[in-house]
Amino acid sequence: MKSKSVWWFVVAGALAMVPALRAGTLGTQVIGLFPKDVGEFAYADMKAAQQHKWFPQLQQQILPARFRQFETFLKSAGIDINSQVDDLAFAAIPANGKHPEEVLGVAEGEFQPDTTEAYLKQQKLPTRKSHGYTLYAFGSGDSPYDIFFFFLDSNTAVFGQGDAIDKMISVRMNGDPSLLANETIFPLINQVNGQGSIWAVLDQHYTKLGLQQLLPEVASAQQSSPLFEKIHAMIISVDTSSDIQTQFEAVCATPDDANNLAALLQAGILYRRYQASQSNPDLANMLDQAQVTPRGDRLDLNFRLTEDQIVKMIAQRTFAVSM
Repeated sequence: MKSKSVWWFVVAGALAMVPALRAGTLGTQVIGLFPKDVGEFAYADMKAAQQHKWFPQLQQQILPARFRQFETFLKSAGIDINSQVDDLAFAAIPANGKHPEEVLGVAEGEFQPDTTEAYLKQQKLPTRKSHGYTLYAFGSGDSPYDIFFFFLDSNTAVFGQGDAIDKMISVRMNGDPSLLANETIFPLINQVNGQGSIWAVLDQHYTKLGLQQLLPEVASAQQSSPLFEKIHAMIISVDTSSDIQTQFEAVCATPDDANNLAALLQAGILYRRYQASQSNPDLANMLDQAQVTPRGDRLDLNFRLTEDQIVKMIAQRTFAVSM
């Protein structure tokens, strides 16, 4: 599975969210389960998302095929993400010389571990042990891309790829450094946590990847590469007080870098809007209303949409990814 990072799913999901009953706040007991070397961390209030009948269609567009199959697999085991999961936290650990990029997630809700595990055992799925936990494999259990699944308790389910799962369990059981000790990511999580129904924090690597996906024309510009290297991180959040407003806040090295990035993004948005005007007028309208605002060493990029526009854009498969 070739990854485009969790970032794009966060973007699409963020654009999909509509006024919710509560802001998405995640406790440190969940954040502290994740290993320190996470490069991207995101949260979704699933109960807010499920209020809207078009959400399942969007979900099918933004999830890669492997995770759509995994969701079906969980449902057959008695876990319905759409009805049982209240909060979902997920992260990406960047690739290194030994391992590909890995995804790791924690779902909070009301589960029945005994019933689910009895079904999984009956299906004779491949399993392996880690620190006393039985991990059930979605796949052969031998591939680095296989997804493993297990319960921490009746309210907490964990899924992810093998090495990432082991890291999480080692954080819990051995006291290995957790995401709480990540000096880049965790302070930004504290800043955005509770500010929306969906939010995310990206380090430098994933910010660059995300900008390449959102505005490929900007990424391909000759002057963009050295400038992207000066972006330290990015925060994504959603304000649902009126319509749907998604904010991207880039953390740059200096105010000059923020100003230069603003000019580059404005040019890229203008070009992307021209392209969209030919085939996707709702996307063009969203881009036309985009606001790019330098603010010291920060840069804010804001998009606003109505629910009607979202419905039309889903029909156009604007958020669809091919993975």
